[in-house]
Amino acid sequence: MARIAPGARASPNIWEHPAVYELENRAVDPAGVIEDTMQSCRSWSGATILDLGCGSGYHLPRFAAQADRVVGVEPHGDLVRWARLRTRALFNTKVLLGSAQAVPLPDASVDIVQARWAYFFGPGCEPGLRELDRVLRPGGIAFVIDNDTTRSTFGRWFSRALPDYDALAVERFFSGHGWQSLRRDISWHFDHRADFEAVVRIEFAPDQAERILAEHDGCEVDYAINIRFRHY
Repeated sequence: MARIAPGARASPNIWEHPAVYELENRAVDPAGVIEDTMQSCRSWSGATILDLGCGSGYHLPRFAAQADRVVGVEPHGDLVRWARLRTRALFNTKVLLGSAQAVPLPDASVDIVQARWAYFFGPGCEPGLRELDRVLRPGGIAFVIDNDTTRSTFGRWFSRALPDYDALAVERFFSGHGWQSLRRDISWHFDHRADFEAVVRIEFAPDQAERILAEHDGCEVDYAINIRFRHY
């Protein structure tokens, strides 16, 4: 059984289906909107970057190509091993087992934090935000990338599958803690319909997934996101 960092909240899609989630990572945002937006706020060059909830480390090599130092923190031990294997040739990158509530790094040790589709739940995330206060250097910046459920095809699917998700409450939570939000449009773009179907089936319950697949043709989906950020 994989070691799990204390306090971690399970993420069944990647924890249970890492190979399929790899297909999703490849399909998300082919135009690079998220990375361009992040770099418009703060260059990665010369920075120490923390990818919080890094999963299998998909984004770590991209950061490492420009940053001085990159740290991935992930609560699921099997994914930590996968991320370490992925980055084994990168001299400036390391991957640690840990959680948002207990980041295994010293005080004031990072310049940029990314939490991409990780730790974006709003109320209840206060312990993780306190850890950002601790580990970010003065002048640093943190990003939380999450779904904008108020618009887009994917947002409609998400809202239908999770009707209790309160987008307004999440927005109030982050703005009340000093965060700003940029609304951006990205897409899922899969090379093969079979890949799209496999990803839909790990992201949604079986009945929801089959309804989505019945109503949506092709391999591309319009997708709205929030890029939340806070300067420290």
